[in-house]
Amino acid sequence: MHIAVQIVALVVVVAAVAGLAERVGASPPLILVGVGVIGSYVPMFGEIHLDPDLVLIGLIPPLLYAAAIEMSLLDFRRNKQAILLLSVGLVAFTTVVVGYAAALIIPGISLAAAFAIGAVVAPPDAVAASAVGRRVGMPRPIVSLLEGESLINDATALVALDTAVAAVTHHVTTGKVVEDFMLAAGGGVLVGLLAATVLAVVRKRIDEPVLDTTLSFVAPYVAFLPAQAIHASGVLAVVITGLALSHNAPKLQSATSRISETVNWQAIRFLLENSVFLLIGLQLRSLVNGVADSGISAGRTLLAGGVILLTVILARVVWVFAITGLWHVGTAAMRENKWSWPTAAVVSWSGMRGVVTLAAVFLLPTSIPQLALLKLVAFFVVAGTLVMQGLSLPTLVRRLQLAGPDAADDALQAATLIEQASRAGLRRLEEVLSPQDPVEVAEQLRQRAISRSNQAWERLGRAEEELEPPSAVYRRLRLQMLEAERDVILRARDSGTVDFPVLRTAMAAIDSEESLLDPLESIESADDRELTTRTNIANDCTHLRDAPSDAVALSDGVCEDCLLEGTTWVHLRICLTCGNIGCCDSSVARHATRHFHQTQHPVMRSAEPGEGWRWCYVDERVG
Repeated sequence: MHIAVQIVALVVVVAAVAGLAERVGASPPLILVGVGVIGSYVPMFGEIHLDPDLVLIGLIPPLLYAAAIEMSLLDFRRNKQAILLLSVGLVAFTTVVVGYAAALIIPGISLAAAFAIGAVVAPPDAVAASAVGRRVGMPRPIVSLLEGESLINDATALVALDTAVAAVTHHVTTGKVVEDFMLAAGGGVLVGLLAATVLAVVRKRIDEPVLDTTLSFVAPYVAFLPAQAIHASGVLAVVITGLALSHNAPKLQSATSRISETVNWQAIRFLLENSVFLLIGLQLRSLVNGVADSGISAGRTLLAGGVILLTVILARVVWVFAITGLWHVGTAAMRENKWSWPTAAVVSWSGMRGVVTLAAVFLLPTSIPQLALLKLVAFFVVAGTLVMQGLSLPTLVRRLQLAGPDAADDALQAATLIEQASRAGLRRLEEVLSPQDPVEVAEQLRQRAISRSNQAWERLGRAEEELEPPSAVYRRLRLQMLEAERDVILRARDSGTVDFPVLRTAMAAIDSEESLLDPLESIESADDRELTTRTNIANDCTHLRDAPSDAVALSDGVCEDCLLEGTTWVHLRICLTCGNIGCCDSSVARHATRHFHQTQHPVMRSAEPGEGWRWCYVDERVG
């Protein structure tokens, strides 16, 4: 019963603290660590010892899998060179540098034991990287790089730790180190691919979302446990499995199964991520007591912790700037992949350590001298990097003027993609329609596709204050209708006249539709620049290439055709051939599109304030 109370208390504290931190704009990881530190000294809680098996087997596989299924395999491949340099090269470099520093500053430990603590503190944490990275609004390429690094570096660090621990008790040759690393890496990849293949075959034959989600829950362990059994990297196997299954999910799962898996893993990831940071803080009391019992002075403890923390931070800074410099002066192929110096600065300062470090330090053999001090030093590094780097990262990103994700730019990309998808759907509809299909059903499908596309474009422009966009009107009125429908179902439930399974199905249909009615809000750009299509998204459309970027308007910010016909417009577009201003496709009369059909002028530009994106009617492309 005592364990049950502790688990409930842990979940309640995690949810309450993380929710409150988000509400006040604080960083949940840092607040949770602080709460954990305070909680460790509350007498009623006693000393809470972190079982390394609980972390390495119970927490790490699902956490890594949850991170892997949210990462793009294409982004991972695109960054593979940088990821390998950070997750293998930097971990090895940090292990050696910290090992020599520990051997100098901590008396009585061998070089092998010093390398062991170097391996323990070497890998930045996947949880910390993603949690803090998302929080500070880093540019997406940097976040993808850091997440890719932290998914792989645990495998490197654990291999280095195993090697160092083995060297503590007996002689280890260079050949043995290489052999162990190749087995861990190669075996981990092979087991991951095999697990993904088996799970994909099973998943393709499952139609029930509940069973599919259940399969997803065991997937990390289907990869992790066999890999560990053959002394390969279970961490790497989990990552490979997650990346492969996520990449192929649209072909393997139904839409309902994908939604169910996403929602369930979001809840699991939230709980485990935040629990990890709380558990980190809760370790402080037991670690301090261990050092006190060993007779080590506070001054020596602080000196060792400070030196190792500083070494860990500086090792990453030196490595990142060194490889950035090599990329800048290297071959043409190397210069193509080079980072900017501001990017290098942010990457070098994003080395937060986490629960893997604390779990790994408990794997050190008890025969190592100064073990209690080493454990506290590991905590010192985790807490120090979370506080120092986690708190200062937002300021660094702002000072370097690295733009994070832009909601307006995202909305433009989404509108373009939805437009192209909707048009493809309409073309497929015309291909498969048969004379026997009801005309009214075909028209319903056409209007639904057009409405979905128009709603995406409506999110971009700033509608007239007195005019509610059509999709917003639809949402407002449909919500009122759904509320009335739900009231009828609830009255039927309360009267007991309808069987509960029937009621539940009817209510689920209403809830499902309501969940799809996303609020329509004006999307503001993250800065004052004009909203245009990214260079790497613009394509080789000759009409877009030959058209000017702007034109002299024939009217002063109004659709004259709407004024003549007595209709209203939602957003305005300007023809880049003649300067005619017409209303968008969400407007009643769609004068901009009508102008194209009348004149065949191919390219228009948004005439909304702060927007410079263009659209080719002929090739149906944005640019």
